[in-house]
Amino acid sequence: MILFPAIDLKDGQCVRLKLGDMDQATVFNDDPAAQALAFKAQGFSHLHLVDLNGAFEGRPVNGAAVDAILGAVGKDMPVQLGGGIRNLETIESWLSKGIARVILGTIAVRDPELVKAACKAFPGRIAVGIDAKGGKVAVEGWAEASMLTAIELAGRFEDAGVAAIIYTDIDRDGILKGLNLSATIELARATSIPVIASGGLASIDDIKALMEPEHALLEGAISGRALYDGRIDPAEALKVLASA
Repeated sequence: MILFPAIDLKDGQCVRLKLGDMDQATVFNDDPAAQALAFKAQGFSHLHLVDLNGAFEGRPVNGAAVDAILGAVGKDMPVQLGGGIRNLETIESWLSKGIARVILGTIAVRDPELVKAACKAFPGRIAVGIDAKGGKVAVEGWAEASMLTAIELAGRFEDAGVAAIIYTDIDRDGILKGLNLSATIELARATSIPVIASGGLASIDDIKALMEPEHALLEGAISGRALYDGRIDPAEALKVLASA
């Protein structure tokens, strides 16, 4: 079970949104590279990045911040990145710069064949981001709802070679109400692709819940605001995970 600390990038700063709303952004650090180094020093093994501006604009926007993070943490801390990645050229560019795994969200709904092509071209380095609001998959930086359910979208890539699915419950994101484990586990049971839980992780009790036997099929979980505001102590969280 991997706990991924999250760095969401907006205008070059580390922020957390509330319910996916760009107008409800709280800045936690104006130096993303320093924040990444802090997470590394705390003992985290992986890092989750989102280019929020890129997700809305459909192209990479916070490239300078991502480059700075990669330069700071090096290759010994694998970094996964999503937001505004809509074609093979952008995928190849990020991977060549040192991103360990790219996350495809909107394009997974709009052009599933591109996702499949990317999986063939870059085995083990393509993840799919499934962001659900009201039970339906949202796209374009969560600004639009599709008619697909999370399970239906995951089914499109069952044999495509997707390395992981990052499942985010938008209705819980940034409001510290706990992970939607029931929906996440339902998805994990419906697909053979490893699933990472995201959205709402709020306390050490949520970390302990991830250790329950019925949640063992999850690859990990992503934590954002609770790490930034001190609701979760990194040392305690990592100790809980190590004890398992």
